[in-house]
Amino acid sequence: MKIFLDTNIFLDLILKRDGFEDALVILDNCNKNLFEGFVADITLLNIDYIASKQTKDLREFLTLINSSYNVVGADNKVFKLALNLKNNDLEDSVQYFCAKVSKCDVIITNDKNFYQGDIKTVSSKEFASQYL
Repeated sequence: MKIFLDTNIFLDLILKRDGFEDALVILDNCNKNLFEGFVADITLLNIDYIASKQTKDLREFLTLINSSYNVVGADNKVFKLALNLKNNDLEDSVQYFCAKVSKCDVIITNDKNFYQGDIKTVSSKEFASQYL
């Protein structure tokens, strides 16, 4: 199964936010190759930018993501699709189309306002209870 992880799943784990345990289980199963994990290239940048204000050196964690997940770039086609989507959050739109281009089966996000398109979208808690 191809799963796409929204940036907030990684931030939940790093910052030990509510539900970080589910994020840890999902990431652990991706690292064991039980699922094929995908992330947008902007995810690594956002993790570094947001979490570095509260956490020291993230290089090891970012290196793990880079080596364990398929990092999908947002090219002109993806941005065109995202910009034309009737959605107020460009970052979510870009991540949605990165998942779509990668033919992911599900998007895992804890963002209650994440764009709901034709890819199944679930929270980390829902994913853990349905698939793990």
